[in-house]
Amino acid sequence: MTKITTRRNFIKSAGLLTAAAALFSPAEIFAQRRGSVKTAGSKTLKLSWIPFDAQMRHVFTIAGSSRTTTPIVITEISWDGYTGYGEASMPPYLGETQASVMEFLKKIDLSRFSSPFHIQEILEYVDSVAINNTAAKAAVDIALHDLVGKILGQPWWKIWGFNPHKTPNTSFTVGLDTEEVVKQKTHEAAPYKIIKVKLGRDEATDKMMINTIRSVTDKTIYIDANQGWRDKHYALDMIHWLNERKVTMVEQPMPKLWLDEAAWVTERSPLPVIADEACQRLTDVSKLKGAYHGINIKLMKCTGMREAREMISLAKALNMRLMIGCMTETSCAISAAAQLAPEMEWADLDGNLLISNDIFDGIKIVDGKITLFDKPGIGITKL
Repeated sequence: MTKITTRRNFIKSAGLLTAAAALFSPAEIFAQRRGSVKTAGSKTLKLSWIPFDAQMRHVFTIAGSSRTTTPIVITEISWDGYTGYGEASMPPYLGETQASVMEFLKKIDLSRFSSPFHIQEILEYVDSVAINNTAAKAAVDIALHDLVGKILGQPWWKIWGFNPHKTPNTSFTVGLDTEEVVKQKTHEAAPYKIIKVKLGRDEATDKMMINTIRSVTDKTIYIDANQGWRDKHYALDMIHWLNERKVTMVEQPMPKLWLDEAAWVTERSPLPVIADEACQRLTDVSKLKGAYHGINIKLMKCTGMREAREMISLAKALNMRLMIGCMTETSCAISAAAQLAPEMEWADLDGNLLISNDIFDGIKIVDGKITLFDKPGIGITKL
């Protein structure tokens, strides 16, 4: 190729780029290259929502409750032709319902903000609208992050600078049940390397659960007592018993307000003791130093991705260990939480695997490991 031809091709391609730049903003050009979906739309932030009932594959039982469905509200935030998706999942103990979430969302006026990139300002406003309502707030937070990531054409793990290869394996949850069903659920967990077992009902049931699982597998086990153990000496005895059966971690052994008792157990425990219900939001983290070895962060408890990111930074500063968890959720909220997974020692992101009617396609579990893709936003597609 001659120098004249090369120069002509360069001028031609440069002209095309100039024309593209006149039609699209740099963010739009980049987003189109990255595969973000964009249609013509208004540059006014618009929030919408719809209720959804997640159907459990099996009756899901923990210490204190059972359910066959989980109420969810799916949110959308649109701006300039882009749409971000979010989710509020309401297990009973959160105290939220579809009605309460939708009533909260009615109070949110995002049109007062000129740009979705003002994430801090927008979410501080959302948090100030009413106390509690953490799942409702998470539904806005997740949709906003998904929207901004799509505009940028980048996933949030990359925006935050996390290494996607450092994600941990996720556990697969087995709820309290009969011996026969526990065996069935354990066999269903075959693709996963870690089983998380719900305990906390009574000694006989708890030991049956572990012995039944150990009769069919030698996989790594985490346990979650969901505040079910009401005596610190009993809790410590159970932890020693579990340690002998190669359980590797204990989550929320006693009631969330019993910090002195938790500290007593943690000091003597041969296993890591992790706060779940005791750790709701950022303001809880420093209070738990010494009472637990670490914290379990859940987007539905802490109002979403922004505060979860802040909790990670604080916990690391306090030398506390980290776990990312979930409720029964679709792949929307699970994929949002997975963006934080590279910073975690443990993960329990199986909520979408426990339901039969997921309406999103998102992150995948490959050979038991949380696998992040280079898809913009939180990495989901609505089915």
